[in-house]
Amino acid sequence: MSSLLAFAGAAVLEIAGCFAFWSWLRLGQSPLWLLPGIAALAGFAALLTIADSPLAGRAYAAYGGIYIAAALLWGWLVEGHRPDVWDVAGASICLAGMAVILFAPRAMPV
Repeated sequence: MSSLLAFAGAAVLEIAGCFAFWSWLRLGQSPLWLLPGIAALAGFAALLTIADSPLAGRAYAAYGGIYIAAALLWGWLVEGHRPDVWDVAGASICLAGMAVILFAPRAMPV
């Protein structure tokens, strides 16, 4: 469960950090948006390190499913773009993949 919370927090921070850059470069906002954006991206990276996985690559792969669902929610809640049925279907597939990667029984390493 702690991995899911870490992934959810990481997703919010990554999306917020990237949105700060988007706002500056695409929406004409002040470069000062980069300061909280950089802090958010650093927090995102730190949160990924507390996932319950001995392998960084596996943790990042599982995180991807959470990120995709969170990005669609961000688009809906922050940017006002409601996900369509294909967005929901794609996110559901990604979340199923995340669950397999994160929760599958694994043999103990020798």
